[in-house]
Amino acid sequence: MTQVPFGFTSRPEILGTFGVVASTHWLATAAGMAVLEKGGNAFDAAVATGFALQVVEPHLNGPAGDVPILFHSVKEGGVRVVCGQGTAPAGATIAHYKGLGLDMVPGTGHLPAVVPGSFDAWMILLRDHGTMRLADVLEYAIGYAADGYAMVPRVSDAIANVADLFRHEWQTSAAIYLKNGAAPGHFARFRNPALAETYRRILREAAAAGGDREAQIEAARRAWYKGFVAEAIDTFCRTQSVMDVSGRPHKGLLTGDDMARWQASVEAPLTYDYGRYTIAKCGAWSQGPTMLQQLALLKGSGIDTLSPTSPEFVHLAVEAAKLAFADREAFYGDPAFAKVPMETLLSDAYNDARRKLIGDRASLELRPGSIEGYTFKLDVGAATKRADLKNGAGGSGEP
Repeated sequence: MTQVPFGFTSRPEILGTFGVVASTHWLATAAGMAVLEKGGNAFDAAVATGFALQVVEPHLNGPAGDVPILFHSVKEGGVRVVCGQGTAPAGATIAHYKGLGLDMVPGTGHLPAVVPGSFDAWMILLRDHGTMRLADVLEYAIGYAADGYAMVPRVSDAIANVADLFRHEWQTSAAIYLKNGAAPGHFARFRNPALAETYRRILREAAAAGGDREAQIEAARRAWYKGFVAEAIDTFCRTQSVMDVSGRPHKGLLTGDDMARWQASVEAPLTYDYGRYTIAKCGAWSQGPTMLQQLALLKGSGIDTLSPTSPEFVHLAVEAAKLAFADREAFYGDPAFAKVPMETLLSDAYNDARRKLIGDRASLELRPGSIEGYTFKLDVGAATKRADLKNGAGGSGEP
């Protein structure tokens, strides 16, 4: 029996005896459920759902995106993490950006692009924990891309919002999303044949590796990170200048060598015990640990006695979030290159002291904590500017 208690979220209660797939789009959910009904396991279904989402929700994620995966494995003895967050290009140095006259990395265009990590992460999950062949889980994404799907209004509106940018600056995007010179209408049938053919070519190269399931998955990984996909990304970044929110066009820094040097990794999660629950999150390469710190801040606040709809509850939750995110700005980084004081950030002593900063009124300040051995200069104005660039203030992001 699978059951989500009524009232736990704003979504309907789910009851069943077979299995459940939940996503942000019904077609992706249908793909995952179809895999379960064909005898696939939860990992097969997750991969099929993830690839389908790349097609039907292009304004939120895509083939060149990333994915943090949290999963539970009996085989591995508990919760594990797949890091599907690619690294920055080797050429993405401070000196290079300053040489371009930039003091911040723009949030749109080529310059913020990192190695696309989602493909390898899904492949590792499928290889190590799935049971089905790659063709069996990719067929749904290919079908939606080739045959079309009804584009929901929020996607149509997102494309319409950047239509002028596409027409004048990002013309390769216009070729895909502005087929008749305008954004697709609400619920219009939309196709992406170029994406369908990319995945079909991946499958052809996988099939050429022979009949072994894992060999085919490894061939697909090579095609993406060392083969024709990497070559196409390398060529495009080197030859095409793309307008970004700096107001100037720039070529990209991502190369085929960057692609070939990276692969997704599997690691233990960070966890925090709150009451009878153990909450697991990805590491400090993500912002997941901020939730754990929010729980550490709230543990001694008395929030458990408050109604979730009360102003007091909301105030405590929001102020704890502000403190945790301020610490993210000050202390987080790639654990492969920086020592992140996560043990301190999640400790009772540290958060007991930080909790005292929560008063009766909302704070408008960015207030990171102080940890011995760590020094930083956090420019609040720069942090605000960084958020504006990330969110595309003065410009627009690309679906």
